[in-house]
Amino acid sequence: MRDPDELFAALARSEFRSRFRLGPKERAYLAEKTMPLVLDHARQFIAQRLAPAEPRNDGRQTPMRGHPVFIAQHATATCCRGCLGKWHFIPRGKPLTSEEQDYVVAVIERWLVAETET
Repeated sequence: MRDPDELFAALARSEFRSRFRLGPKERAYLAEKTMPLVLDHARQFIAQRLAPAEPRNDGRQTPMRGHPVFIAQHATATCCRGCLGKWHFIPRGKPLTSEEQDYVVAVIERWLVAETET
């Protein structure tokens, strides 16, 4: 796993990753549901869609819109196992440990918090 400060500095240099922002609907959803509930959703999404050694539809399992967590996953390169390997140094082909899942959720939370402060 990568140092979060190093990760966010690298993400900021990526034109693709830097263009993701929460839209009005996602901001409203986050405000209505609150951060703790949205992070519970993140934990569920990670456990179901990212944690398996070989996730179903890997590389296409995370929608580009529709939930604040989905946007955060693309912004933080936690959207598929390929991105986890490239950006977070978490290898493919093995299930994510609980520690790795917690790390992914913490990365998503950091991005969401920063988005709500802008």
